[in-house]
Amino acid sequence: MSKFLKGIKRPFLVTIALLLICGLAYPLLLTGISQIIFPKQANGSLVTANGQVVGSELVGQDFSDARFMKSRPSAVNYSTYTREDKESGNYTGVGSGSKNYAPTNPELIKRVEADMAEFLKENPSVNKEDIPTDLLTASGSGLDPHISPASAAVQVPALVESTGLSKETLEAIVKENTRGKFLGIFGEETVNVLMVNLDIAKELGLVK
Repeated sequence: MSKFLKGIKRPFLVTIALLLICGLAYPLLLTGISQIIFPKQANGSLVTANGQVVGSELVGQDFSDARFMKSRPSAVNYSTYTREDKESGNYTGVGSGSKNYAPTNPELIKRVEADMAEFLKENPSVNKEDIPTDLLTASGSGLDPHISPASAAVQVPALVESTGLSKETLEAIVKENTRGKFLGIFGEETVNVLMVNLDIAKELGLVK
């Protein structure tokens, strides 16, 4: 028995040491460093308005008010839910992802046609063939907060009508919230919809 205990003593101590280092010390160290150097990012890049959290720069939202820019579709409805959804069991927790339908899937075709019809109704000056693809397709995560500059630009005429703001003001807001390619070569230019809508709300006097 004594020989057995001696045999497991070293691996047991190594396990405890690695558990404390990797499972406690290392996470605490990184959390502390991130809170000091990147506090906003470490806490979810939250966005506030009038002293209240209204969202995150990293997670998209669905905007139904005609005065605000629309996001791209989301297969998980941006992981939002109502109290009734939670109580009934229809919402079981934070989710992300895509339905992963093939281009010929009838359900996908039906959803795209419905979204296209709704967009054309809300943007009567836009032709069907001029609707950017990302306004009709969901992202892989279903949580993407960005749209392309083309998708933002195509919504400006309708926003001019619904907000009363000038085209120049709205274009300046879009430009201010457009981010270029990473290091100038990777990815694509993107527009953060939440930040655009927050600036629109400021121009309308809805938030300070």
